[in-house]
Amino acid sequence: AIRYLSKRRQERVRLIGDTLRQEGFDLVLLQEVWSEQDYSDLKVKLASCYPFSHYFRSGVIGSGLCVFSRFPILDTLLYQYSLNGYPYMLQHGDWFGGKSVGLGRCGVGVTAPLLSLSLQLHAEYCRDKDSYLPHRLVQAWELAQFIRHTSKAADVVLLGGDLNMHPEDVGIRLLRGWTGLQDAFVEATDIKGCKNGCTLVPNNCFTDKSELLPFPLGIRIDYILYKAISSFTVKCEELKTTMGPAPGTDIPFSDHEAVMATLHIQRQGQPVGATLGTADPALADVVTEARTEVGVGLRAAQRQRYSSGRMAVLALLLLLLQAVAALGTLAGLGADQPFPKLSFCLLAFLALGILVLATGLHLFHTVEVKMLHGTEDQMWMALRALQERP
Repeated sequence: AIRYLSKRRQERVRLIGDTLRQEGFDLVLLQEVWSEQDYSDLKVKLASCYPFSHYFRSGVIGSGLCVFSRFPILDTLLYQYSLNGYPYMLQHGDWFGGKSVGLGRCGVGVTAPLLSLSLQLHAEYCRDKDSYLPHRLVQAWELAQFIRHTSKAADVVLLGGDLNMHPEDVGIRLLRGWTGLQDAFVEATDIKGCKNGCTLVPNNCFTDKSELLPFPLGIRIDYILYKAISSFTVKCEELKTTMGPAPGTDIPFSDHEAVMATLHIQRQGQPVGATLGTADPALADVVTEARTEVGVGLRAAQRQRYSSGRMAVLALLLLLLQAVAALGTLAGLGADQPFPKLSFCLLAFLALGILVLATGLHLFHTVEVKMLHGTEDQMWMALRALQERP
């Protein structure tokens, strides 16, 4: 459905393909390419300049993640977050996308490969009352753990995508602090494009203006993050964003401005450490803050599990009462009263529907509770390890 609901989709995909072919980047990380046909069209169009590509399949409608590279993609891996919103929030749809992180290990002529990650985290639909914050923090934590455990065989880690978090949010501070990733916007020698590196701006015709009323200049929620793992250094020489409509057109490429970075990778004599070696009070505070928010989400999930379970029990009791009444009627105990078959059947179907729905919600929230509780425990272990370091 998204393939057909997106405004001027085919024209925008064509513009993206033309621009990528003209710019000649080494590596391109795309998100929200929901249609595999759009990916196939881009793959054919960009085959001459990006001979290597991969599309990450996930969820019901797809993760929307893909990567195009001038260098060989040696292998790939997809990790789908354990929590990703609610299936009954149809108007948001994040759950159906199966939000994930796609990893591609690329050989770029260095001793070990470059690890590139294309990702997207759960969207923030209401900043004042963000019911998805615990889920997004679980995703940020799992992403940080994923990076730490998969980056040991690489020289350079490059992450790009829509994190749906402001630079000062606890999730981005947790991700950067736990992995050591550097923000290309912060480290760049030269910055061009939108003010403050904003990628979601009010003057974009595809943007919901009401969401940006508190932020007249826009917000920065799309990032390029990087770090060196072994005997290499990485410096960001330039970072720029697109600004408004594509050249020669009246529409932008997307509802988000694109982020482009020029990175200089150089070998150095001594390996650089990428692990947490000493106690970091600031990082401990970030983990504590994130764990507190996850705890809030855990208690909310427990309440929802209890409510749905109680509803399922009540629906089951109603079905049992109807069954007893039906058996009594069949046995002749209620012969004096006419049997209201239509009303009885409608009530039975209603009770059965409520039972199925409530049971499904109870199972879903049971899984949610387990995932939130597990993440809270992991954060507690990490916090204790941080505090015990000299």
